[in-house]
Amino acid sequence: MEQQENQLDRERLSCAICLDLLKDPVTTGCGHSYCKSCINTHWDKEEERGSYSCPQCRQTFTPRPVLKKNTMLDDSLEELKKTGLQAAPADHCYAGPEDCICYLCSVDEHKDYDTVSAAAERTERQRELGLRRQTIQQRVQDTEKDVKLLQPEEEAINGSADKAVEDSEKIFTELIHLLEKRSSDVEQQIRSQQETEVSRVRELQERLEQEITELKRKVHELKQLSDTEDHNQFLHNYPSLSPLSESTHSSSLRIHPLRDFEDVTAAVSQVRGRLQDILSDTETEILQIVSQVDVLLTQPEPETRADFLRYSQEITLDPNTANNYLLLYDGNRKVTGMSDDQSYSDHPDRFTFFFQVLSRESLTGRCYWEVEMGGGVFDIAVTYKNISRAGDSDECAFGYNDKSWYLSCDGNSYDFCYNRIKTLVSGPWSSRVGVYLDHSAGVLSFYSVSDTMTLLHRVQTTFTQPLYAGVYVYRSGSTAEFCILK
Repeated sequence: MEQQENQLDRERLSCAICLDLLKDPVTTGCGHSYCKSCINTHWDKEEERGSYSCPQCRQTFTPRPVLKKNTMLDDSLEELKKTGLQAAPADHCYAGPEDCICYLCSVDEHKDYDTVSAAAERTERQRELGLRRQTIQQRVQDTEKDVKLLQPEEEAINGSADKAVEDSEKIFTELIHLLEKRSSDVEQQIRSQQETEVSRVRELQERLEQEITELKRKVHELKQLSDTEDHNQFLHNYPSLSPLSESTHSSSLRIHPLRDFEDVTAAVSQVRGRLQDILSDTETEILQIVSQVDVLLTQPEPETRADFLRYSQEITLDPNTANNYLLLYDGNRKVTGMSDDQSYSDHPDRFTFFFQVLSRESLTGRCYWEVEMGGGVFDIAVTYKNISRAGDSDECAFGYNDKSWYLSCDGNSYDFCYNRIKTLVSGPWSSRVGVYLDHSAGVLSFYSVSDTMTLLHRVQTTFTQPLYAGVYVYRSGSTAEFCILK
């Protein structure tokens, strides 16, 4: 019995890191105790991250806390050494079926606490365990019902999508056949007109050649008469000269420059341009309709970073859109402001004045991405593709038109801008900003990302086109990175 009374609760006096009895015990700000060397080694590994966490409750501290000695545990450990139980066998280190569970409850300072046998405590915990099992089993049954409901939905989605693809292919095939027929009709008309014009040219050419022959004969006849030496014979034959027929020589012939068929080509090119405009507009419209297909009920906006990462979107930047004073690298995920002109080739998609760049990827559905900023001022933006690019007008600048939205980050504060209207934004500063887009729901949210996520600004609107991610880098040497999220 004396052995049971003096038996220490080894778990309570053990370090959660090394699992051995505490050595030089110290206590963190959250109240948990560790060997001084163990917790210092643990925090040394977190030095690079800049924040320090408790291995048990995960509470974080910034800056690194000053550790204080736990005198109570140190005294208990000294008492343990005196009793000689430190090296007791493992099977003597745990409470027996009739013991008190907590050693501290058996010392003089805790005599007023109620104690309970291990068997009684086990019975109560066993009952709680049974209730938890019932709750989990009920959730399993409910989830299995949801899975069964989703199976026919998956088949319906696949069937509907397959039919839409089949019908679309049929319609586009009909369009292709229509274009081929129009191409054949134009070719036939060109060839018919070609034959007509060639026939006219040949007919005129034959007449001119006949006229040349007749004129040559006249020239010969006149020469013979002119060479007659007998004056009487000359005068006798002169009246018999036949008159000249009306001339159709080339001086009266008007030939148009050969441009008639070039005009046909120009007309066909104009048709092609109009078709391209129509296809571009309809592509945007079709993509918008496709992105609005949402079989499931609208899902709530994510709350934790893990929830957001389910919708993570890899973003790469389009070099053809980058201003000449921006340098892209690391697979076109990073952009740095430069003091020298990078002399990019001319491209209609390039921003010529503002230091802006857009993503290659169009964004529809639910998307989440993060931008890590290094020094300077940045505008983290989304925009429609048809934002203007050339010049310094507001139509080209993120946030100063009805085609783009931005969150401006200047190093210690934020503001939001859409269609030239600015809104001051409050929230904790972070060098990393998360952007969440639910295109069909018309939701655009910006978050400050650190150990936690804090909502900075949320937009509720209606998006009419696919969006593109963008960034404005204000200063030379400043860098923005579109992060790879795992």
